[in-house]
This record gives sequence, C-alpha cells and structure tokens, in this order.
Amino acid sequence: MPAPLIMGILNVTPDSFSDGGKFVLVDAAIKHGVQLMNDGANILDIGGESTRPNATPVSPNEEQKRVLPIITTLKAEAQKRGVKISVDTRNASTMREAVKAGADIINDVSALTHTPESMKVAAECDAQIVLMHMQGNPQTMQNNPTYKDVVQDVYDYLEQRIDACMMAGIQKSRLIADPGLGFGKTAEHSIALLNNARIFQNLGVPILIGASRKSFLAKLAKLAEGEDRLQISLIAAVMAVEHGAQILRVHDVAETKEALMIWQGLDRIDNSH
Repeated sequence: MPAPLIMGILNVTPDSFSDGGKFVLVDAAIKHGVQLMNDGANILDIGGESTRPNATPVSPNEEQKRVLPIITTLKAEAQKRGVKISVDTRNASTMREAVKAGADIINDVSALTHTPESMKVAAECDAQIVLMHMQGNPQTMQNNPTYKDVVQDVYDYLEQRIDACMMAGIQKSRLIADPGLGFGKTAEHSIALLNNARIFQNLGVPILIGASRKSFLAKLAKLAEGEDRLQISLIAAVMAVEHGAQILRVHDVAETKEALMIWQGLDRIDNSH
C-alpha cells in the first residue's frame, strides 16, 4: 500500500464508547457515512453491536436491522468513489447478510471464533477479513488482562488465526491483522503494541491499528473524563503509520488525513537532505 488507508468508523449503536446513539437513526447514519467519504475515508466500517468494555450483546437479528439498510443505501455511492464497505461484526449470520448487501470487508473482533459458522461464511465469500486479537470478550476483557509478553503473545495468536484461515481455504491475500489495542489490554499493553506495530508486518498481511479516542490514550495524556481526545488520537495515528500500520481505523477522518499529509510532507523534506 503506497499510503495508509483510512477506515472511518460508523457505529449504528446506542452504546458505543465514543459516539453511541449519534447515528442510530438511518438518515443520520447515511448522512454521516457520506460525510466520512467526503472527508477522505477509503473504507467505511459499519457496526451494529458495541464491543466496548462491559457492552451488552445484541442479537444478530437486531444487529442486522441496524447495519443492512446502511450498507444497502451507501453501497452505490461508495462504489462510485472507490470506497470499500466493511461490516464490524462477530456474528456469522450478519457476515453472510452484510456481504450479500454489498460489504467488501468483514471486520471481526473475535478473529472468526465467536460463532461456529464464521469461518465457513468467510471461506465461502470473497470479502477481505480483519482478524483482531481480543483477550476474553467485551464483558470480561478488561478484568485484569495479563500476558507473558504482550507483543509476542498477540503476534502468536494472530499467526495461528491466519494459519487457521488458510487451512479453511481463505487466501492469505484476503486477510488483515489487527492487534486489538484496548481489547483485553492495559494502557501499558496497548502502548507496547503501538510502539511495536512494525513487528506484525512479519505476519505477511496488512496491519490495521485502531487507537482512535481510546481510554489508554486519555490515560497516557492524563486527560480528564470526557476531555477531548482528538489531538492524542492524531498523534497515535501518525505513530501507528510510522511504526508500520497500513490501515487506520478512526472516528475523525478529515483530521487524520490532514495529520498524515503533514507528517508525510515533513518526512519527504527530511529525506531530501
């Protein structure tokens, strides 16, 4: 990838950690999806179930009621602009229906382990698959997460999931790996993964980093509860790319794109001397 891709977050949920409730109504969600594309998103990541710590699970039927109308409505405009649509789900039935509706990417926080059919659905479609590392599940993941060596442990898990996908007939070229910052990790764990993102390139697939607005950044910057996290999110995005990330999952697409352009411009100036 010659330049990092920006994946814009579109949560069609009442309870996501940063923007829960903002885009529950279909019209608001579609309007925001178009805005994200206008801002420069290369991918729209549409999710109907919050996976924040202690989030309440929703049924696949409810999840599909939330995401399918958005995917269907935005698909033509996204195609026209060369933007891919991603569905953020861990449920096999939602994966299947979302791909039918036009999703190009399945973004699964459980790396195709949450439902028994997930691997089969992934193998039978042409979508790209994001395999993310999460210790535990959203209800338990922040209950004292521990690792021998967080970077090595997460690397080994993602390598195993990539191997499992290939054994199931999924081509490696369809896979993307996400170390899962903030998912079953302390702030120190997430920072270690961010600082060592380049190591994950040895997996042989593109690396996605999602640090946007996460609590570990607020802790690092000593921000008060509710204080704006935009600046620290932009710093994390630039760090992620500098350390090897090829895809950034973010809330603030326009600002991230601008920050990357400035960083890339400064980098070119530095390399010309």
